Amino acid sequence: MSNDHGPNPYVVDIEKATVENEAFRDTLWTGKNLQLTVMTIPVGGEIGAEIHDDHDQFLRLEEGELRAQIGASENDLEIDQVVGADWAAFVPAGKWHNFVNESDAPAKLYSIYAPAEHEPGTRHETKADADNDPQETDGV
Repeated sequence: MSNDHGPNPYVVDIEKATVENEAFRDTLWTGKNLQLTVMTIPVGGEIGAEIHDDHDQFLRLEEGELRAQIGASENDLEIDQVVGADWAAFVPAGKWHNFVNESDAPAKLYSIYAPAEHEPGTRHETKADADNDPQETDGV
């Protein structure tokens, strides 16, 4: 069950909510023009390669490490580097991106989409759940 508090006013200890989350994705707030999700990427896991044509995405890593890959395509990367806790990534609309956990510990992050990417209340326990969700049109 998701903890989506939108579109009502909402305040949250975002670091605590992110670190305590065990699901691959949980939507905490969905508004008219913005959405907040928390994610846990397991060792050897990834968010999944995707492109959002009509919205921007902000991601902040609270715990762990991820390889950030962002560019025109998987073979044309502008960014390909390992980032750690307290790093943020900005993904412009129309850019291919993926975040891969090559470390030996889960990665905990939150993501803000503008406008929303997922149906309000979306919760996926695993990436496989996300990949098999018919409401997810571009992979994750």
